[in-house]
Amino acid sequence: MTETPPQTTAKPDAPGVELLSFLIGDQYFCLDIMSVREIRGGTRATPLPHAPAYMRGVINLRGVVLPVMDLARRLDLDTAADTGRKVIIVVARGERSLGLLVDAVSDILTVPEAALQAPPELPADAGRSFISSLAIVDGRMIRVLDLGAVLPPTGEVAA
Repeated sequence: MTETPPQTTAKPDAPGVELLSFLIGDQYFCLDIMSVREIRGGTRATPLPHAPAYMRGVINLRGVVLPVMDLARRLDLDTAADTGRKVIIVVARGERSLGLLVDAVSDILTVPEAALQAPPELPADAGRSFISSLAIVDGRMIRVLDLGAVLPPTGEVAA
């Protein structure tokens, strides 16, 4: 069952970047809406042997085999027990498509480009810098994911 993304919370003529916000645990993250192809209710994935721990497996999306990534595991986030009520955000970057398993989709935000700030430089693994920018929206900190960094290397998953 394909779900329609929620309506935008800002005026359509307001300048800025449109982002799809979603929850992982109690934390808000966003993706550029232009990379989102659809939102689906959680579907049980078929596991693949020797796949990275953050890859849940694959699902059948209208005859196409689609890899599904557990975004909480990919981002090394501790989340509450799996309630079974998850959502898959189908994203595309170039020719690659992938399902991102998240807890819930929140809404569509239009954020002025001037409100997006680079994340602070913190001691961390440079190869795992998944956040491209930060913004404060309605009193909550929103992290914008760098989809290119989040997607696994091409050889890890056939996408």
